[in-house]
Amino acid sequence: MNHRITQLDNGLTVVTDKMETLESAALGFWVKSGARDEREGEHGIAHLLEHMAFKGTDRRSARDIAEEIENVGGELNAGTSVESTSYYARVLKDDVPLALDILSDILLNSRFDAGELEREQHVILQEIGAAEDTPDDIVFDHFQETAFSGQIVGRPILGTRESVKSFAPDDLRAYLARQYGPDRIVVSASGAVDHDAIVEQVSKVFSGRDHAMKQPARNERMPARYKGGEFRETRDLADAQLVLGFEGRPYYKRDFYASQVLSMVLGGGMSSRLFQEIREKRGLCYSIYAFHWSFSDSGLFGIHAATGEEELEELGATIVEELGKMTSQITEDEVKRARAQMRASLMMGQESPAVRAGQMARQLMFNGAIISNEELMDRLQAIDAARLTDLAGRLFIDGCPTLAAIGKLDRLAPAADLAMPLKSDKDGRRGMVGMA
Repeated sequence: MNHRITQLDNGLTVVTDKMETLESAALGFWVKSGARDEREGEHGIAHLLEHMAFKGTDRRSARDIAEEIENVGGELNAGTSVESTSYYARVLKDDVPLALDILSDILLNSRFDAGELEREQHVILQEIGAAEDTPDDIVFDHFQETAFSGQIVGRPILGTRESVKSFAPDDLRAYLARQYGPDRIVVSASGAVDHDAIVEQVSKVFSGRDHAMKQPARNERMPARYKGGEFRETRDLADAQLVLGFEGRPYYKRDFYASQVLSMVLGGGMSSRLFQEIREKRGLCYSIYAFHWSFSDSGLFGIHAATGEEELEELGATIVEELGKMTSQITEDEVKRARAQMRASLMMGQESPAVRAGQMARQLMFNGAIISNEELMDRLQAIDAARLTDLAGRLFIDGCPTLAAIGKLDRLAPAADLAMPLKSDKDGRRGMVGMA
């Protein structure tokens, strides 16, 4: 990356990465505030605010916003996650000022018209219904909600029908003023971009005192407390969806990159342990993979599988068997292959200005600095099989399991029973570690 960073006096950060051969650019506003920053009575407001940003400003109607960006062949989009929200565009290089103006306008000058709000609330209710009708989607919401039960960090991003319908325009304005302080905003751009020109334009827009986003954001986030547990929903489905997992590692911890590599070895592709043993060799499911999600102070390490009713019992036992093997049997060849997959994914992704812009923004928000490719490769290279087996033991044997499942589940053992073989190995594993 050939990045430049400027922090304005109000705390807003601008980062750019010029890609000399491109005629297009990706740019956006990333806000270090997401669903986790909602208050108790605000479930779903972060996502609703993201939707409402495109529904009209003091200068533009919703139609104007759509037409202006599409008149130049550009694209606008946005997304809400647990800990951040993003508003971004893809345009040709001559239209970067226009995209930046539109994005600034929707953040600073949204009207939050009551009629538009009612229509968008109806749209999100449809979105909630669609998610509930998609078991392989909603099972992940139940997984996170069970892992962090009773906490805002565990709530589904979309909210509930009741909470979404309850919001008024003033609720959106209050949330925006509280959470979207300039100290939480990163303007990130990559491709055919001019750093100084973007800094100048952003400085002019945000130097005024006549908008809500002028004060530092208020941090009211409660620490995450992983609990584990079990969620089951019996449905008359042709297949069963299950997610089994444990507490993962946050962005800042030493084990973050090792956890990513471990998930790749376990279930990151067609050559992974889970895919080869469970899908290819035994035919126990049609889909299986491992994942690692990180938050600022916790995380989730999980395995998702989709299978038939008859295979559930053997599938659950075999997944746990493979988890146990990971605590003592990982080869250097597997580690090399996982590192190669991660390196290729990183390098291929950086051929896209959109990926670069998002990566820079997230690294600044959650790490406070841009991590160079060289440094990242050094970190990955330092991860070996011994470190991964030790991490697997701490995650799977010492950890408390979380299980979420939807479908015909009579043959699926309870989470505690599923994990029992791992716990029975605990003393033996610690003895072996001590003798090593």
